[in-house]
Amino acid sequence: MSSYNQILYQIVFGTKYRKPTIVNDNCEELYRYIWGILKNNKCKLFRINGIEDHLHIVCSIHPSVSLANLVKDIKVSTSVWMKQNNKFPHFEGWAEGYGAFTYSIKEKNRVIEYVKNQKIYHKKSDFLTEYKNLLKEHSVEYDERYLV
Repeated sequence: MSSYNQILYQIVFGTKYRKPTIVNDNCEELYRYIWGILKNNKCKLFRINGIEDHLHIVCSIHPSVSLANLVKDIKVSTSVWMKQNNKFPHFEGWAEGYGAFTYSIKEKNRVIEYVKNQKIYHKKSDFLTEYKNLLKEHSVEYDERYLV
């Protein structure tokens, strides 16, 4: 018998020290690279976007893949790739940790639109405020000391 699931994730993680090191001109290449990692892990990408200091990935994860291993794979692979090419010259790495939030399939279009409009959203709000709001919205307890 096959395994089935329907879990929509929004995965969020930032650059090391939240430095603005994701060069806007080359972010589409980074997004395609991450899409390849997701496809190799039999996961489905619905949307990826971000700004200079963080990324959002909306996807479903294959039942054979653990969330922690997928995020680790994305972060390790992209770190190596970003440091090897000259398209992200100031990139030092990703921050430790990540946020992962689940949504009902009924919320899929809303979450995709939210991620699609990251550049507009961040004209009004910074990453830390956004991240805290996501944690609160999903009733995730957190320690302020680990958000800096």
